[in-house]
Amino acid sequence: MQLLFIHSDYIEYEAKSKTRVAEEIEEAAGRKERVEEALVVFIAVESEDEKNVRYVVEKAAEEAISIFKQVDAERIVLYPYAHLSSELASPETSTEILRGLEADLRSRDVEVTRAPFGWYKSFTLRCKGHPLSELSRKITVLEAGEAKGAAVAEKQSKALEAEEKAVSHFFFTDGHGNLVGTDEFEFAVRDENLRKFFVYESEKRREVDKIPPHVELMKRLEIADYEPSSDPGNMRFYPKGKLIKSLLEDYVRDSVADYGAVEVETPIMYSTRHPSLKDYLERFPARQYSLLGKGGKPDLFLRFAACFGQFLMSKDMSISYKNLPLKIFELASSFRKEKRGELVGLRRLRKFTMPDMHTLCRDMDEAVAEFKKQYEFCMRVLADIGFSPKDYEVALRFTKEFYEDEANKELIKSLVRIAGKPVLIEVWDQRFFYFVLKFEFNFVDALGKASALSTVQIDVENAERYGITYTDADGARKSPIILHCSPSGAIERCMYALLEKAYLDKEAGAMPMLPLWLSPTQLRIIPVAERHLEYVERILPALTSIRVDVDDRDETVSKKIRDAGREWIPYVAVVGDKEVEKETLSVTIRAESSMKKQKVEEMNVSELKERIEAGIKDRPFRQLPLSYKLSERAKFTGG
Repeated sequence: MQLLFIHSDYIEYEAKSKTRVAEEIEEAAGRKERVEEALVVFIAVESEDEKNVRYVVEKAAEEAISIFKQVDAERIVLYPYAHLSSELASPETSTEILRGLEADLRSRDVEVTRAPFGWYKSFTLRCKGHPLSELSRKITVLEAGEAKGAAVAEKQSKALEAEEKAVSHFFFTDGHGNLVGTDEFEFAVRDENLRKFFVYESEKRREVDKIPPHVELMKRLEIADYEPSSDPGNMRFYPKGKLIKSLLEDYVRDSVADYGAVEVETPIMYSTRHPSLKDYLERFPARQYSLLGKGGKPDLFLRFAACFGQFLMSKDMSISYKNLPLKIFELASSFRKEKRGELVGLRRLRKFTMPDMHTLCRDMDEAVAEFKKQYEFCMRVLADIGFSPKDYEVALRFTKEFYEDEANKELIKSLVRIAGKPVLIEVWDQRFFYFVLKFEFNFVDALGKASALSTVQIDVENAERYGITYTDADGARKSPIILHCSPSGAIERCMYALLEKAYLDKEAGAMPMLPLWLSPTQLRIIPVAERHLEYVERILPALTSIRVDVDDRDETVSKKIRDAGREWIPYVAVVGDKEVEKETLSVTIRAESSMKKQKVEEMNVSELKERIEAGIKDRPFRQLPLSYKLSERAKFTGG
């Protein structure tokens, strides 16, 4: 079932004429209606809903009631709207579900009006226009099967259960970092993504209703694809995708090392019987992959972060106050049993690569000072990857008790000033995780879905839980405060955000492309004819510091240029008789081109090399992962 919710000042509709499947209505009462102050629910009942009519009715009623209360509407209008789906249920089932939904809502003391099914109708609607006034939902019967047959191995942690029940309050910040109620905040034009982010957060809905643009792009660009023979959320990466992924890993690893962290490696599998781990499993908001033992009970689990491996290592270390703050880092393959409806492309996976750094601090004062440093460190990391602050939204989340300290209020204001724009604030009435403060930098994609990239948390529980201590100046043993930091977020999610950003750039009229240092091919040389290949081969040894390939296929030059454009090649050099004679290259520069006009410059090999090297300076470099001749390459996808 597809649902579209509109909080309206009014809706006015009139049933004009019947279709062959129209339900009977009373001529006077049913043909024309005007309903004011209503939550209008446009509904398309789908063929899969026929598998479990009762479940679909119950879930749709729950969603409608939830939004009805959030927007404080006075009544609900159910409006059949077949245009929301191309896979409609039978007229009989559609009518049954619509009538069932109407009855369910009435049983909850809600005033309901239902527009007739199977009629051609005209309507006029005025939407209120606040952040929650337009919302969509999808009900899938698959959810019923999963909820009914959930195994012990997929049991939710207490932290996840607490998160679902937690009481929190959202605010925005003004230019001075003061908290402003969501009803009072005035969105500027530049705040559109902040508005979308707030809607996404306040809905607490992570399921994806449509295929995001990056999925088509990751396939067409031969970066990654789904692996049908594996568990959903485990991807295959083609040579180009593996290159991009490895370069991002190299960059994050180098950045964290420069920041002062030492790299370690810990296991990916742990025992559920370990006392510290057993308790931590209930405090971490993630669904675990568990392996069942002989009795059918969880025996081992795949790590969902590198936290406990580093904590167990820290417990066995001899640490002095002189060693603090102490930073430990791992580039960790992690596993989380995410819901099927949340899995899509590279955005949210069940197996992902997470840069995980933990910092042991003497006390809260040192932790807060380090938190601010890591906030700025994460901004630098994202900037180098290809994201400026305008590309992501900032969320600051903390407990009410933490914010009551005046020094901490000043900290929040300073973080807002560094961001240079309004941020979303979430205040928890009480602490239900192990942390008292966290920030996230969230990318908002083309579908309005938000995904956290960088994050840092101040952990006040786990040092004591794991028995991690340090020796203070007076010889006393003390428990440190721990910072959890992922400077980039999951590597795969960075790839998703880069592809979505390129799509959004294209929609805004700019040329879509990846950052130069991450482009699998940085320079493509196109010989006009076979006789020009000799010159191309002669100049290639001077370009070994660049990922360069040669389109030597038996195709027209115009097709080769089009194909280079579809691959987002940053520099495309054409070689013909004139270029061979003058020992130059005719180079199209993608970053300086537009959809309407190409930027073409004539330059020699040294000038081109110098220009590209300047663009990738201080970034990791790896060689081309494929044959440099296009004629020798196999195609990995059918796109």
